[in-house]
Formats: sequence, structure tokens, C-alpha cells
Amino acid sequence: MRPPSSARSFLQWLLLGGVVGVVSGIASAVFLYLLGRATHLREHHTVLVFTLPLAGLVLGLIYDRWGKPIRGGNNLVIDSVHEGDARIPLRMAPMVLVGTVLTHLFGGSVGREGTAVQMGGSLAEAVAHRFRVEPATRRELLAAGIAGGFGSVFGTPIAGTVFGLEVVVIGRMGYEALLPSLVAAVVGDLVTRGLGIEHTPYPAPAPLPLTVPLLGKWLVFAVAVALVAITFVELVHWMKKRWERHVPVLPLRMAAGGLLLVGLWWLVGTDMYLGLGVPTILRAFTDPELPSTAFALKLLFTALTLSAGFLGGEVTPLFFIGAALGNVLARLLGLPLDMGAAVGLAAMFAAAANTPLALSIMAVELLGSAVLPHVAIVSTLAYLFTGHRGIYPSQRIARLKHGGPLLRRLVPLRELPQETRNDEDARG
Repeated sequence: MRPPSSARSFLQWLLLGGVVGVVSGIASAVFLYLLGRATHLREHHTVLVFTLPLAGLVLGLIYDRWGKPIRGGNNLVIDSVHEGDARIPLRMAPMVLVGTVLTHLFGGSVGREGTAVQMGGSLAEAVAHRFRVEPATRRELLAAGIAGGFGSVFGTPIAGTVFGLEVVVIGRMGYEALLPSLVAAVVGDLVTRGLGIEHTPYPAPAPLPLTVPLLGKWLVFAVAVALVAITFVELVHWMKKRWERHVPVLPLRMAAGGLLLVGLWWLVGTDMYLGLGVPTILRAFTDPELPSTAFALKLLFTALTLSAGFLGGEVTPLFFIGAALGNVLARLLGLPLDMGAAVGLAAMFAAAANTPLALSIMAVELLGSAVLPHVAIVSTLAYLFTGHRGIYPSQRIARLKHGGPLLRRLVPLRELPQETRNDEDARG
């Protein structure tokens, strides 16, 4: 007797989601191991930072020769979820892994999320091709690949699940991909941990009761987070356009960007803004003497690294920026230092990536349940205050954040100004 279609679908998603989770988890484990080794080597041999321009030149030559089909990065993965003809080459996984590790080895200020999402999407595409699934199933598998990569690289499977659903369309969750995303994220996390990877433990703030004065402080906090998130997003996009206009050859662009980064590193006289910056993130929870300019300098280092073409993600640098800003705001507003750093850490990325639900959950998985009401409030407000912009221009939006009618189609953020003008003309 043939099983009911619902049972077949359930078994299919257990199988396919599990396969995506296994390959994503293995990729994340290899990536995190190599990343740890590269960071350790750079910290003990800081002379490597001086070779960042040469590393940029070599990476640029390799990427310009073999990496053109994957140059869209996370935006290519998001486009592929929506567009059947936007394929993700399998070469994306090894190329972004090696490129990101080398960027960290020589001191670039980038994160892990972009690499994990791209590896997960590339490997999910390969699984979809291997099993010859239908186009709709392929799109759901790609969302599962995003979830598997994100959840396994941070050790946050539930946040990874929600991120895979939330990041694709702003303000609308793709529940059709819920089961494969959950399976991929949970399996991916189990595989990564099973291979011996240990994630950074973060301090758990003590409970803080909500009061009316506290809500007022969180409103001010959210405005500050949104302003810094807007600055980061706009600066990265602006610098990227200027680089491409004035230095159109990628290897030369990366070499020049590396040279500027070395100069900036030499000028500030500290290594704290290189690489992930996890020690400074942890310091933000406890140190009232953390430099008040730390968030701004990390923002500048990261914007310069990413805009010049180096490979890596935005999450951990945005965690740094948010935690350091939260440290400053906590001192100014009379908030507990650890709670300010915790809320800033999550809310900054929530605002920049338009994913307030995923980051509220991620904060609980990383920092404990005491942060939940506070981080949810600030993340939601900052998400609204940043407007229709984000670090992923390929994100689709169906309805403007402030409400109003549905747009005529799912519109990429990069096309939103023209689309809204067209809608207004049509209604007029």
C-alpha cells in the first residue's frame, strides 16, 4: 500500500533536510577548525598583517579567474531561492571557505555567517541536483541550506531555522520550508559539535524586569542601534560602488584595500579590530573602560574589508559593533553593562539584516532567556527604524515596513525605490 502524500512529504523532508544538515555541518566544522587555526597563527605572528595587500592581490587574481559565477555571495543564494535560473555552482563552497580563512589569516575584518550561508546554499543546490527534485522542492532545500549553514556555524539551530525562513522575504515567513530548515539546522549543529567544534560561550545577563522608564531607555537604545546599522549598510554599499568605479580590476582593488587596512591598523595601534574580534565582544559585557570609539572603528575596518572584495560575512563584526555600542549606551543610560552588550549584539544584526525574529531567538540560544523581552523590543524597533535597506540587497519585500497595500510583486531591496514610484503612479 502506498503511503499518503503527507507521509511521503514528511519522509522526503526528513531525508533531504538531513542530508543538507550533514553536509552543512561537516563544512562548518572544517571551516571553524581552519578559522581557529588561522586566527591563532595571526595572533602569534602579527607580521602576517603586513602581507594583506599581497594576499588581496593573489586572492583577487584567483577569484577573478574562477569566481565570477559566485561573486554575488549571499545575494546569489537569496536570488536562487526566488529565481529558478539563478544556479549556485558547487565551487562556491570550497572557494568561499578558503577565501574567508585566508582573509582572517592576514587580518581582514570579516565574519563567518556569509561563508556558512554560501556553503550551505551551494551544498543544498548540489543535493537538489543529485536527487533531481522539483523546482519548488529545490527552493525549499536552498532555504534549508541557509538554515543548516547558519545554525551549525554559530551553534544556534533554532535561530538558524528561523533565519533561513525570515531572511528570504522581509516581513513574511516561508513556512513551506519550515520542516527541512529545522531538520537541516538541528542535524547540522549536531554534526558540527560531534566533530569536536566548541562554540564561544557568552555571559548570561541576570533578569531585568520591564518598567515604563526602562522601555523609554530601550527606545533611545533602538534609535542609536538603527542609526549605526544604517551607517554600516550605507557605508559598505557606497564604498563598494566607489571601489568598483575607481579601481575596476578586482585584484588591484583588493590589494589597494589591503594596503589601506594595514595603514589603518598601524594608525590605531591595536589588533582588536582584526578578524572576528570575539575577545572584545566578550569584554563588552564586563568592561566599563572599553573605548567608546570601539564600535565605530570596527565598523570602519569591516566596511573597508568587505567593500574592497575580501571574502567573509557580516554577523560577527556586527556582533562586535552592537556589543561595543551597547556597552557605551548602557553606561550612558544607566543599564546593566552585560544586558546592554547582549541586546546591542543581537539587535545590530537584526536591524542590518532585517531578521528581528531570528536574532531574538539567537540571543536566547547564546545568552539565556533573561534577554528575550529586551532584545525582542529593541530588535523590532531598530528593524523598523532602519527603513527599507539592508546588507542583502537581494532580499525581497512584499509590503513596506510601515504598512500599506501589497506591492505588485516581490521586489528586491535594490529595486524598491523604482517599484514604489511605479506603484504610486499606477494608483494615481
